[in-house]
Amino acid sequence: MGVEAHATNERVTGRRWTVRLDPVGRGRADVRVSCSRPACAAQLLPSAAAGRTAAIAHLKAHLRAGPAPRSSVQCACRAEECHTHIRPAGPRERPVPWRCGGAVVLAVITDREGRWWQVLECCSRCAAAHPTAKVVATAQAAEAPARGDGFRADAPTPGGPAATTPTFSAISPHFSHSATAAATGTAVPQQASGPRSFAPRSARPTRKRPPRGRIAQRLVPHDLRPVALRDELTELGELFRAYQARTEPDLAVLADLHARKAEAFNAWAEVTADTGLRLDAQRAEQAAATARLQHLHRIGQAPDGEGPAVARLLTAPAQWNHARAVLAHVAENAPLPGAEARLLVLMVTLRTAQSGVGNLVGQDIKGLPLQDPEHLVGQLVESGWLGISGTVEELIASRPESPTRISVPSLTPDEDDPGPFTFGRKLRPKLSGWAQRVVGEKKLRKGKTGADVRLLALALATGAEGEGRLGPGGEGIGLDGLSSWCSVDPADLPDLVDRLTAADWLAEADVTGTLLTGRLTERVLPLGCPLT
Repeated sequence: MGVEAHATNERVTGRRWTVRLDPVGRGRADVRVSCSRPACAAQLLPSAAAGRTAAIAHLKAHLRAGPAPRSSVQCACRAEECHTHIRPAGPRERPVPWRCGGAVVLAVITDREGRWWQVLECCSRCAAAHPTAKVVATAQAAEAPARGDGFRADAPTPGGPAATTPTFSAISPHFSHSATAAATGTAVPQQASGPRSFAPRSARPTRKRPPRGRIAQRLVPHDLRPVALRDELTELGELFRAYQARTEPDLAVLADLHARKAEAFNAWAEVTADTGLRLDAQRAEQAAATARLQHLHRIGQAPDGEGPAVARLLTAPAQWNHARAVLAHVAENAPLPGAEARLLVLMVTLRTAQSGVGNLVGQDIKGLPLQDPEHLVGQLVESGWLGISGTVEELIASRPESPTRISVPSLTPDEDDPGPFTFGRKLRPKLSGWAQRVVGEKKLRKGKTGADVRLLALALATGAEGEGRLGPGGEGIGLDGLSSWCSVDPADLPDLVDRLTAADWLAEADVTGTLLTGRLTERVLPLGCPLT
């Protein structure tokens, strides 16, 4: 008996495999598509687009040819002690040791950049915990066990209606305080108009409760009144889960959901006098306002009908944060001192940020305010930070029809280091174009401003609020951070600020002992990356 029970409790771990898209080597355009399943050989494709198409086709072939998810397997996610799965909703919904909760599904999880695809045979709760997961198949419920007399437990019993059968646990034997006639097979007499006959007594019908809704890790009570509030909370929970399963965000839809949640939670708090629900309602109102503001920024509209918003060159908060991340990386890793070296390193970094390689022409360097660009490029090459395919003279003389190939080893990703930046290939040229627009702005060029003034313009463009006020809350920017970024002495900052004011970049500027206050002019607001 012990051996049989032990065999029953042993469960096979769910299937798990990954299809990856990796670069073949430094400076090469071809890619490698590999699959973690042992029978699959790697493929070499000429481009990332062709590799992504081949990877998706390979994954679909596996899904079509492979078996459906099995209801009795151990969750692949839980098998590795995953901590991202959704916890049980209440004390009556404790998960079994081999499953987090829900039916077993076959889910496909991918990264936002489309570099890998992972298939998991896991529980539906684990799949729901991953924002990019897509469920492609769900395991069928296990069939009810057969009775010892050869009849299925769910089959109709001769002489009477079908008897309902309790669900038995897959982990331990099922015990009941009393046995029904249908379970024991005992016939009981029934009174009839004719001769006395015997027929099995049908089981008492089970009273089914309506399914309990869940929202924000809270269970919606069955007896919550009014019923319309209970239905609204249940529907909102389903809508939030459906939104999490989307492949692309829609901030307008998200703002509406948070607004409905705030209204419903306020009504719920009035009914139950629960302070926690009131706090959740306030947080939902704040989330709705934030999501709505972000949506308006994306579509170029102003909040509350204030007229058209600024049509910014970089339109989304994520793009603004990536721009600040590039500036911070250059400030910490510039190989040479001085404002001119800092500016050149920034522009080259933006050209090679994604793969560590890129193209450069002589006009890209000669268009910067550098006194001796040839000498400065030579210093970067000698330091090992920059690599070029030819000589420095050939780079300075190169034209758009024959650009020079350059590389930055510290930005080149490999298997152990994906690189310092997380943005995709489509955003890199946008960031590079934004920096060129700021550095080469018309009045800065006409005023023949130096590299230090242009670096200050970049810092202020990423350090102002949406209306142009400098610093968080419009309280100003620290002088120490500005002097460090511009690679100048703090005593030289007032002169740089005056030059930006003369170029109609700054208004109401005031340099105190530790802060620079003021605002960007409306003319340059489209070049700004507002603080969020």
